[in-house]
Amino acid sequence: MAATELQLFEGQLSGQLTASEEGQMKNGDRKRGDVCWTGCVMGLTLTAGGWMSNLIVYLIGEFNLKSIDAAQISNIVNGCTSLFPIAGAILADSFFGCPLVIIISSFISLLGVIMFTLTATVHSLRPPPCTTGSDTCETPSKLQFAVLYAVIALASIGVGGTRFTVATMGADQFEKPKDQAIFFNWYFFTLYVSSVISSTAIVYVQDNIGWGLGFGLCIVANAIGLAIFILGIRHYRNVKPQGSPFMSLAQVVVATIRKRKVSVSSEGENYYYERNGVTKLPSPAPTSSFRFLNRAALKTQGDTETGSNGSIASPWRLCTVEQVEDLKTLIRISPLWSTGIFLSTPIGIQASLTILQALNMDRHLGPHFQIPAGSFLVFNLVSTAISLSIIDRFLCPMWQKMTRRSPTPLQRVGLGHILNVIGMAGSALVESRRLQIVRSHHLTGRPGTIVPMSALWLVVPLAIVGLGEAFHFPGQVALYYQEFPTSLRTTATAMIALLICIGFYLSTAVIDLVRRVTGWLPDNINDGRLDNVFWMLVVIGVINFGYYLTCARLYKYQSVEKDDTSSGSDS
Repeated sequence: MAATELQLFEGQLSGQLTASEEGQMKNGDRKRGDVCWTGCVMGLTLTAGGWMSNLIVYLIGEFNLKSIDAAQISNIVNGCTSLFPIAGAILADSFFGCPLVIIISSFISLLGVIMFTLTATVHSLRPPPCTTGSDTCETPSKLQFAVLYAVIALASIGVGGTRFTVATMGADQFEKPKDQAIFFNWYFFTLYVSSVISSTAIVYVQDNIGWGLGFGLCIVANAIGLAIFILGIRHYRNVKPQGSPFMSLAQVVVATIRKRKVSVSSEGENYYYERNGVTKLPSPAPTSSFRFLNRAALKTQGDTETGSNGSIASPWRLCTVEQVEDLKTLIRISPLWSTGIFLSTPIGIQASLTILQALNMDRHLGPHFQIPAGSFLVFNLVSTAISLSIIDRFLCPMWQKMTRRSPTPLQRVGLGHILNVIGMAGSALVESRRLQIVRSHHLTGRPGTIVPMSALWLVVPLAIVGLGEAFHFPGQVALYYQEFPTSLRTTATAMIALLICIGFYLSTAVIDLVRRVTGWLPDNINDGRLDNVFWMLVVIGVINFGYYLTCARLYKYQSVEKDDTSSGSDS
């Protein structure tokens, strides 16, 4: 290989450029582009982590919400911050391009954290303080709730519009899928390292010095990240939007319905290949999978205008073979994509319930230092960041030496499924032990009582789940980016965000269902059975893994397979 993986990330992030562009760009400009991209990602991630990681504690301590209600709101917020990247991706792919979407979203994020700071410093924007667990705590007024939800909405939109759009802009600088996969590993590494910093340093300031100062640090990080991005934007190759790809996919569906009575032909010359009056030849017949969709590209009388060089009379009646194949690609990959939903749901439930567990356990490190409850999720982030480095620098090269092929995205995702199930089982065992201590010390019925068990026991299952994330998140992003149609590249990287979104929404629904049907999740978790919740997630994970294996066995790579073959021959 001409460069190591780390050199690819550090030295080529700004591009696989044309010959003329390469001549114009100096090495110093390229390095400055790398620094700007890294600074932008870190600044925006510090901002997001600064308010999201400690949101449950903020809602309980400053807005007097019940613990399970705060966890539910946190899950909804996490779902929203994962849903909004889809909207950002559509806008970037279809209309504005990545840079403009990132800049606008960063401004919205900045406004959100400024308003967060106001809720923490202006007393009229939150209810009077009370002792945790007291029955006389005053709930927020309608106005205070309205302000709170508006603040969360602004901050969530800002996070959603930047997180995966920045990833796509970075990946667009590369042409080879192998280099893109390396880039995504390092993107997630940067993301998780920044999240570790925000979940420790900023959360510590919020818990021990003041919420106003903590949110103020988020303002500074957001402003720096935005400024760095604007300063470095000229060092990047900008892929211009090509119009809405979703309109093209909709046209295939409509054209197929309108020609539902037309017989499908197996002859390639009967199909339409032109794009803007240019015919792409030689062109094979459309693939046989989902054969009924081929009708959309089948030429019939009246589909093209006479005397106009064969241009389409109506794009809602005749589509190109390329459009048809793009839709088929999405349909083929959708079952695999759906397996990630119940991979994300347990992670969302574990994240929210772990904070509640930590609030009720001994969090001391030595006689004078206590770990903030909101910082416990940092162990998940640290595990993922370290694992990403080990996987990229040692495991993948070792695998390639033994098999002469890089590990496929599907293999990485499958291993992530297994580790996720093991992590949920670990959480169930830790909670079972915690509840044994609760009963042996007769602590039931006493809200706010700290259980004499070290909260560091929560680290082990979090670390296992973090190791699983190091396999399945980059694996999924690389798979979607490489397999999706070129016109949907930004949407492809945001598909993982949509999975997380649905997973967090489902986690909220699952928690609500468990609260209604069972007695496992009361407001005082010392009186409940969180261990049963985690065992339920283990069962769901095992069933989902079986579904994943079925989908993976039936799926055939398109772009990845070709790249692996070529890279194997180069090694």
